[in-house]
Amino acid sequence: MLLDAVRADERLADWLGSLEESGAAAVEARLPDTDDELLDALLDLTVPFEDVNDLIALRRALAADEGATWLLGRCVDGLVRDMGRVGKGLRLLPLPLESGPLGRYFHVYVFVAALPYVRAYHRERGIPDDVSRRTLADLGRGLVLHRRRYGVGGLVAPTWYSLHFHGELFQLGRLQYQRSRVGGREGVALAAAGLALRPGEPCLDLHIPDYAGPLTPMACDRSLASARDFFARHFPEERYTAGCCHSWLLDPQLRRYLPADSNIVRFQQRFRVAGGTGEPEDDLPVRFVFGDPDLPVETLPRRTRLERAVVDHLRAGGHWYSGHGWFTW
Repeated sequence: MLLDAVRADERLADWLGSLEESGAAAVEARLPDTDDELLDALLDLTVPFEDVNDLIALRRALAADEGATWLLGRCVDGLVRDMGRVGKGLRLLPLPLESGPLGRYFHVYVFVAALPYVRAYHRERGIPDDVSRRTLADLGRGLVLHRRRYGVGGLVAPTWYSLHFHGELFQLGRLQYQRSRVGGREGVALAAAGLALRPGEPCLDLHIPDYAGPLTPMACDRSLASARDFFARHFPEERYTAGCCHSWLLDPQLRRYLPADSNIVRFQQRFRVAGGTGEPEDDLPVRFVFGDPDLPVETLPRRTRLERAVVDHLRAGGHWYSGHGWFTW
């Protein structure tokens, strides 16, 4: 049973305990009634075709597993409760591999069941249907990345997609924008830049999704212009005066390998960049460029300019770091 596998995983003990203490679910966790309706929901979320049949078949195993249906209800309830409130939604954690195919796909069912709630929130905020659809369709990317890394169906990083389905993140053109609050690290950096932003005040975190085309200056300009209008229109009570980004793409070392007119270097130039945590994060470029952070460096290909930069730096004994950057609106 799915719940037995979850309880046996020490990493999930606190998470599961919080769900068990939450009491009865306040909302109904309901999947589409028929296979046809489930198919429509999966296609709307751009679930890859190779995953669709498994998800339709496994819904019967989910329905027959009392513990799994209990977990579904608690996850949906935690995800949609306090819809739209920054930092208040349940963050879904990956289930153990021992939970089998149902465990690998489980959070897809959570997001499908949460779909009516987040779409209602979007409508309440007047968010255009195309923005809502494209934002939530990012779920399909998570299934592509899972199969790319593990060779089997499943959803990678369900914690990340919790932001989409809790009304905290939106896809606007080439970039994604997360409604966030200034943290301690950001607060120090922004204060040093002369900005009157204190910890806890609104800030937009920028993210760069995979499989979305080149990160061209023109695409970024269009996205940023759209974001300025979007958040002023749909979240007028949250006054955003700064955008922040924490990414390995902001590592200044990339400028040693890439030309000044490359898309990545020109993206970096949008930000005032400071150091990140100071700890090497070599797994990040390997994960995002090659699909699997555990790949041995000696096996990595060098087909593109970016691949050569990542690989040559690591093979020379160097390390990659996340840079933290910000700019004012």
